[in-house]
Amino acid sequence: MGKRTKATQRDFLRGNLFGALAGVIAAGVLFAVAQFVSAFFGPASSPMTSMGSTFIDFTPAWMKNFAIATFGTNDKFVLLLSMVIVATVLSAVAGVVARKKLAAGATLVVIFAVVMGACIITRASAGLADLFPLLLGTLAGLFALRFLSQDTSASTTTSTTTNLSTADELAPSRRTFLVRSALLAGAAVVVGLGGTVINGARNTAIAVREALKLPAAKTKASALPAGVQAPVDGVTPFVTPNEDFYRIDTALAVPDVDPAKWQLRVHGMVEEEFTIGFDELLAQDLIESYVTLTCVSNVVGGNLAGNAKWLGYPLREVLARAKPKAGADMVLSTSIDGFSASTPLPVLQDDRDAMLAVGMNGEPLPLEHGFPVRMVVPGLYGFVSATKWVVDLEVTTFAQASGYWTSRGWSSHGPIKTASRVEVPRALGRVPAGTVAVGGSAWAQTKGISRVEVQIDDGAWQEATLAAEASVDTWRQWSYMWDNAPAGTHKVRVRAYDADGTLQIQDQAPPEPDGSTGWHSITFNVT
Repeated sequence: MGKRTKATQRDFLRGNLFGALAGVIAAGVLFAVAQFVSAFFGPASSPMTSMGSTFIDFTPAWMKNFAIATFGTNDKFVLLLSMVIVATVLSAVAGVVARKKLAAGATLVVIFAVVMGACIITRASAGLADLFPLLLGTLAGLFALRFLSQDTSASTTTSTTTNLSTADELAPSRRTFLVRSALLAGAAVVVGLGGTVINGARNTAIAVREALKLPAAKTKASALPAGVQAPVDGVTPFVTPNEDFYRIDTALAVPDVDPAKWQLRVHGMVEEEFTIGFDELLAQDLIESYVTLTCVSNVVGGNLAGNAKWLGYPLREVLARAKPKAGADMVLSTSIDGFSASTPLPVLQDDRDAMLAVGMNGEPLPLEHGFPVRMVVPGLYGFVSATKWVVDLEVTTFAQASGYWTSRGWSSHGPIKTASRVEVPRALGRVPAGTVAVGGSAWAQTKGISRVEVQIDDGAWQEATLAAEASVDTWRQWSYMWDNAPAGTHKVRVRAYDADGTLQIQDQAPPEPDGSTGWHSITFNVT
């Protein structure tokens, strides 16, 4: 009796394991087929991409801050990995249910598909046709679930009805199940990879960007003065290479925008509405400018800041052509993927180099940084200004409209706060005793940095040496040589003053709702 009970338990666990495996493989087939077919439709037709984008849309501010603070620019990878884990668990549950009752398991699959369909159809620029890849994928997944669940059920039924529990008696059905599972899993991998390859081959933006030759700027950026780089090994390069420039946005999949089809619509509270194409934009009098960009999610001492030489057309010229009407105080910029930012109108009309950027560090914008056109606005955090893949500018008011993050509780204007950070030595790093080189960066866009001070182990504040200033719109590097540093654990803290002599805020505050504040400090070891 006891042996029979143990055998029954083993069969029960084996059956559930087979059922879970059947569900996971069926889900793999569903997503693989949908991914393959979505290569021939719009970007919203990819179920995983649309689900991830929908999750981002509903992410509360505290969770966004946690994800960026914890994972930095890897936040999207972590989101995708989390989605895969959740999908695996749910599909395993559906498979176990289908082992007992196929109709119930299939119903769960259909419910999951309906949820994914809702995510797809609510994405910007999505249409009913974008549901077709999910429909085909769901049908393929249901077929795979039925195909595998038959063998799973048969194996369990044979064991429980005839009381056969030996490996020999279960082997034929189990072998059939495993063979079918391997075939379907292999097919899903091939189809999924095929869809990825086709997507890459059909990506117009990649090919066009590689062949694109940008025109020279009518107004070139001033040559960088000698000494803009702090003389300390390990300090961030003054100009951030494109591949190292931080990326924080809401696009789970980088939009594929063909410059030949790109148009920017300018409308709203203006006397002259118009659209401008990419070739027309390149034919304008372009400018170059070094501008430091900062993400509002950057924590004290964080790395979500970068400095680049941008090429573009001044937004003040765009607005001068549109002629904003009295009462307008904001420009709502919208990306092709639905993201929007609310930028104060006066900021886009003054003499700062706010622009529709087409180039970054001497080459066309990288795809992930907004190709073919994005906004760059000195002095404002990106969430209210740096719209990538921009396709729409609506002149309006803060009372009538709000941007993506502003409608989620963040501030509406977002001026960048004075900040400074220690970059050398590294936190918890080890340096030899003697003279210790300390260095880092500070910024106060549109004002400039006039002074930086450092403090060692809660001692007196000491004046740091400032590197040359390129412009008030870029960060400024600094250095300090600590002589006769003794062995042991030490702390260094930094603070900066803007050009008006105003000290950066000491009180610690999180990024939400308008940017973090506080003096950055690190602990290191002298050996």
